[in-house]
Amino acid sequence: MQRAEARPRQHPEGAAPGGGSGGERAAAAAAGAMDPTRLLFQEPSLYTVKAIFILDNDGRRLLAKYYDDTFPSTKEQKTFERSVFNKTHKTDSEIAFLEGLTIVYKSSIDLFFYVVGSSQENELMLMTVLTCLFDSLNHMLRKNVEKRSLLDNLDGAFLVVDEIVDGGWTTALCPSKALPRFCNLPKSKLNGPY
Repeated sequence: MQRAEARPRQHPEGAAPGGGSGGERAAAAAAGAMDPTRLLFQEPSLYTVKAIFILDNDGRRLLAKYYDDTFPSTKEQKTFERSVFNKTHKTDSEIAFLEGLTIVYKSSIDLFFYVVGSSQENELMLMTVLTCLFDSLNHMLRKNVEKRSLLDNLDGAFLVVDEIVDGGWTTALCPSKALPRFCNLPKSKLNGPY
């Protein structure tokens, strides 16, 4: 007994698989291509984070990492950070939209933590990155997340940021994965070779 071969089904000339003529289907496809809601969606990308920065309660930069050329110069970055701070420092919400970007943020004592993504980026994904950053620094600074302790451990804070986001790609979303191995070592061993 021979096996039947799987072949695509042949349709009569001009007929579409779902019924109706090919002309109707082409018109529907053309109408869908002109649908403005379809134009809003972009190709998915692994580059989810455009920037991470931490500001003090006066809006001054303590730590900042930018992952694309949206703000190429330091002057433009600081101007953006100042406008973000002015918009967010007196509000209780966690998400802001500014200059076509999605910004999630959190405050703690005298620090403001920000994660920036594109306008199409998923806010929950950005919030997960922010939570991972905050929890990792909370663990690294021994639950003392404030300006003085952050400045004393700024090298470790940069390493934590680098563990969470690499070139705009989110690489760790859990503090146990984001905390580098050096966090449990005495400070004297941090200055030596890794």
